[in-house]
Amino acid sequence: MNDMNVPKNNFDAPQDVLDALMKELDELTPELRKAASYVLDNPNDVGVSSIREIADAAGVKPNTFVRMARSVGFEGYDDFRTPFREEIRNGGTNFPDRARWLQSLAKGGKLGGLFAEMAAHAMQNIENTFAATDANKMRAAADAIVSARQTFVLGVGVNNANARNFTYLAGMAIDNIETIPRLGSVAIDDLARAGKGDVLVAMTCKPYRTDVIEAVEVAREQGVTIIALSDSLASPIVVGSDHAFVLDAETPQFFPSSVSIIALLETLLAFVIADAPPEVIEKIELFHTRRHAMGLYRQEWKECP
Repeated sequence: MNDMNVPKNNFDAPQDVLDALMKELDELTPELRKAASYVLDNPNDVGVSSIREIADAAGVKPNTFVRMARSVGFEGYDDFRTPFREEIRNGGTNFPDRARWLQSLAKGGKLGGLFAEMAAHAMQNIENTFAATDANKMRAAADAIVSARQTFVLGVGVNNANARNFTYLAGMAIDNIETIPRLGSVAIDDLARAGKGDVLVAMTCKPYRTDVIEAVEVAREQGVTIIALSDSLASPIVVGSDHAFVLDAETPQFFPSSVSIIALLETLLAFVIADAPPEVIEKIELFHTRRHAMGLYRQEWKECP
């Protein structure tokens, strides 16, 4: 076909561009087919690579990509890659050939294979975790935190850092929230005065930590509302909890993945802020205004006149 005389297209998404390339693939010259095949196999490269970089990777001349772009109705390669760049800018990750992208990561030998496997598990964990819950469950848990007399956030081991991060951020919006166990203490002692009207956000994945399980049992006996984050409906902290979020923590490594638990905590935090009183925004703005005034943030560099 004459790749210089194709009508201008109206493609707005990477999927549309890829579909057009697939339809035209058999009609392209060998060199153009080589460029198009590279795009079909590596769509993520289009939005982030220069024409010279992608041409080198595909083993063709840069002008080949220009002609390939014109073959499906674009004026040039810059126009061709615009939908891909917009997808990245808008946070989109819905490329139709995720599997092929993951396979391309594995081309670097054993470490490349590990990189691809980690990426696959991370994305799958997020998808499975969010598929297992819904906005109503998240809002109910956020309601409990916002209306609580005191909220305790319990995490040990790697989850202690996750718990402290949640407390730090939530503390900008609401009062009476703290991470346990406190320094030099144990969680059961920290919950000694907790009771009805209080909330315990607890998290643990296989192998389940005994100290977290025991703290949840004590809190439950004292009438504390339990929000549990774990990796199974049969988890000892999920069974009998008031609000439960089951997450996927699969990984090729020997330690559980923290990706989905962090995502859940960030989402819960967003719901807490959305559910809190209007003056919460003023608190957050005041918090950052004070920090700027104290010089805790580096100011933006100014252009020299």
